[in-house]
Amino acid sequence: MLCFGRLIAGLGCGAAIVVVPIYIAETAPPKEKGLFGAFTQISICLGILVTQLLGYFLSKGNLWRIILAVAGVVGLVQLAGLTLVPESPKWLAEHKSPQHARHILQKIRGHKADVDAEVKAWNIDATADDISEEEALLSAPPGSHPAPNPKAATQSIGIWDAFVHPAYRPAIIAVVAVMFTQQLTGINSIVMYSVSLLTSILPTTASLLIVAVSALNVVVTAVCAPLSDKIGRKTCILISIAGMGTCSLLLAFGLFFGVKILAAVATLVFVASFAFGLGPVPFILANELVGPEAVGATQSCGLAANWIATFLVSQFFPIVDKALGGHGKVYFIFAGFAILSGSFIAYWVPETKGKSGMEEVWGKREARERME
Repeated sequence: MLCFGRLIAGLGCGAAIVVVPIYIAETAPPKEKGLFGAFTQISICLGILVTQLLGYFLSKGNLWRIILAVAGVVGLVQLAGLTLVPESPKWLAEHKSPQHARHILQKIRGHKADVDAEVKAWNIDATADDISEEEALLSAPPGSHPAPNPKAATQSIGIWDAFVHPAYRPAIIAVVAVMFTQQLTGINSIVMYSVSLLTSILPTTASLLIVAVSALNVVVTAVCAPLSDKIGRKTCILISIAGMGTCSLLLAFGLFFGVKILAAVATLVFVASFAFGLGPVPFILANELVGPEAVGATQSCGLAANWIATFLVSQFFPIVDKALGGHGKVYFIFAGFAILSGSFIAYWVPETKGKSGMEEVWGKREARERME
């Protein structure tokens, strides 16, 4: 039963981690997409922190069941809260009715907000619907949707079709590369194995240090959330990779030579560097690098790469660490990967800050290819 429950929970988490960043990106104010997009990572970090706190105090006897019960309660609260959440206006504009989408967007932004610029960015005529449709919307019960509008429909593109299309392939490569980098720079080696890793030099404080690491991850992610809207998505990612690569080297030296303070500080700064950019930013890239018809396919590819990389790190980190003789030498590998991945991202991934679509992000040539 426990394995079956984990399977169902895993399916739910997998679906949520695909859909939630897309929904946030489609409903967030255009100038604050980075800030709102960071809430995905903030929520994940907060969940990890709460779980570790519960584990720290409840890992005794049968009390571990309380941790699972808390997760169940959180899920039920979220399910109830979703009944109050409106459909994505952007999705409605592309699949059903532009006029209804404008109505929902106005409700989200506030009745006095000017939504003309956002509606125009959809590249769909939201004012050409019949007056009768608008009257039907005003008289329809809350939560109801109008019949699909064939003129507004946008056909979604599958994963294979998106990958073989020359206009979408660069974006998929970019998102997959960033998602691989997020995990293969070693963050989960800290989250999952830092207690056993640091016990040799910090035998009495390793457990508390990992709780402090999770708390720091939440705080730094929240504090740095607005930065991707100010200095750019790509800049945040590159600074983050540089910090993590440097701290990987320092952590390796600290563990190898038994320098306790160096290992502890390197661990904390490593996590802070991750939270600065590589933690929150990757989840918003798919929505900004491709058109709406390919967002689902691109996000799915990126998150599949993310979970594969997570599996590789969680499964093989202790094996590789042991094969190298321990003492933190595995972090030289993480530092090397940070150099390689950072160089590729600097070359391949475009900046998306302040740009309103894939045509502007990738340039006119890709825009023409997409229209053909």
